[in-house]
Amino acid sequence: MDNILIVDDEKAIADLVELYLKNENYGVFKAYNADEALSVVESEKITLAVLDVMLPDSDGFTLLKKIREKYFFPIIMLTAKIEAADKITGLTLGADDYITKPFDPLELTARVKTQLRRFTKYNAGAPARNAGEYEIRGLYVSVSSHKCLKNGAEVTLTPIEFDILCYLCDKRGCVVSSEELFEAVWGEKYLDSNNTVMAHIARLREKLGEPARKPKYIKTVWGVGYTIE
Repeated sequence: MDNILIVDDEKAIADLVELYLKNENYGVFKAYNADEALSVVESEKITLAVLDVMLPDSDGFTLLKKIREKYFFPIIMLTAKIEAADKITGLTLGADDYITKPFDPLELTARVKTQLRRFTKYNAGAPARNAGEYEIRGLYVSVSSHKCLKNGAEVTLTPIEFDILCYLCDKRGCVVSSEELFEAVWGEKYLDSNNTVMAHIARLREKLGEPARKPKYIKTVWGVGYTIE
């Protein structure tokens, strides 16, 4: 059984989400602050977390950062804020999805299912696209084993980051638009105002130790998209 952690200081919201998720046969743990959430993560086998940005003892971004130090299960940020900067911050720190309040519990449940499908595929070793291996100037990516090495040292990536890297490697030498990359990796329709791809590319570059101005691997073709040459 997949165990979902709900972190929200509004008990009514946590209870509502719990009701819908249990109806889909998920195990549910609830926490009302960051300390409780970290305790649950360390003591239980959590497969996905829904984090509220506004918490009484911390904020969701700080909690997200702490969780990402050790764990790589999918994380959906839940917040009343709608500013693009907040969304980019969460995605850059390692969040996989973002939904704003008020929300439809059915939509949240659908997003949970989507993230868990991707995570299950990742851990099962299923290829993101075509099974293969890529070697690019000290960077080694194996689709079948889901490993990424840079100069022999393993780079730990989230499922989405790995899928992005694999897709770009598979399209090596071609420029991939944000729209194509989003629809291939997320499997959803791309919106013009969507900054999700940019935030994940920034996070991926950071993990690869790429300089912002002159990246060695993932390069930006302004006004067109991204490429690995």
